[in-house]
Amino acid sequence: MRRIDVPLRRLRGFAVLVAATLSTAPALAGPPFATDDPEPTPHGHFESYLFTAGQRAGGNLSGSAIGVEIDYGAFADTQITTVLPLDYDPAAGGGTRFGLGDAQLGVKYRFIEEDEDGWRPQVAFFPSIDIPLRASSGKNARQFFPVWAQKSFGAWTTFGGGGYWNNPGPGNRDYWFSGWALLRQITPAFTAGVELFHQTPDTVGGKDSTSLGLGMLYDLSDTFHLVGSFNTGIQNHEATNAYSYYIALKWTT
Repeated sequence: MRRIDVPLRRLRGFAVLVAATLSTAPALAGPPFATDDPEPTPHGHFESYLFTAGQRAGGNLSGSAIGVEIDYGAFADTQITTVLPLDYDPAAGGGTRFGLGDAQLGVKYRFIEEDEDGWRPQVAFFPSIDIPLRASSGKNARQFFPVWAQKSFGAWTTFGGGGYWNNPGPGNRDYWFSGWALLRQITPAFTAGVELFHQTPDTVGGKDSTSLGLGMLYDLSDTFHLVGSFNTGIQNHEATNAYSYYIALKWTT
C-alpha cells in the first residue's frame, strides 16, 4: 500500500539498527514504508500483500480494514501494481462507515541500474492513479508522479525520493511528497528500518505533515513474509498524524 496519507515510527529502534553488525544480504524495500523504492518485481513473478492500515488524525481514526496489493513483473525492469482496499472512516451521527476505497493502478519502470561495485544507485519512475470506487465518496481520481532511488552497501540499504500529486476537486490542492529510509538486515530473516517523510497540504487551509517511524520485515519462509510499520507525526502531530500503522502478510511467487 503506497498511500502517502499514512505516516511513520519512533527513534528508539534506531540504536538497535546502528548497533547491529551482522553482514548479510541487502534488504528489499517498499511496503510497509510510505517511502517507496525503485526495485521492480522480477520479470514473470508476483509479490502480493494482504494488509490492514489505519491513521488517527484530527481526532478521527480511518484507514483500510483490509486490502490487497498485487505487484507483477510484466517486463524486464517494469512492474505493474494494483491495490484494492476496503476502507473505513467515521460515519455522520457516530459509528463507523465501511466501503470500497480508492483503487490504485501504477507502473514502475527502472531506468538506471545500480552499480554494485560503485556509487551509482538504481532509479525508477513510478506513476500511479488512485480511482474512487464509491460514487458517494465525492472524490476525484488523483495521480502521483514520483522518482525513487536506492543504494545498498553490504547489509545496509537506503532509498527515497518523492514526487507530485495531482489532486483535483473542490477544496483540494495539489501537493508534494518526499521521504527517505534506512534499512538494516539484522539477521537472515529479519530486517528493520527507520523512515522520515514530509507531505505538503492536500487541502485549502491544510497543514504540512512530517512523520517519523519504524518498519520491519520478517521472513517466515521463502514464500511468506510479515511486514509492518508504526508512524507518528513530528509536525502538526494531532492534525495530520497522531499515529498510523500498516501490517501485511506478503507472499511471493
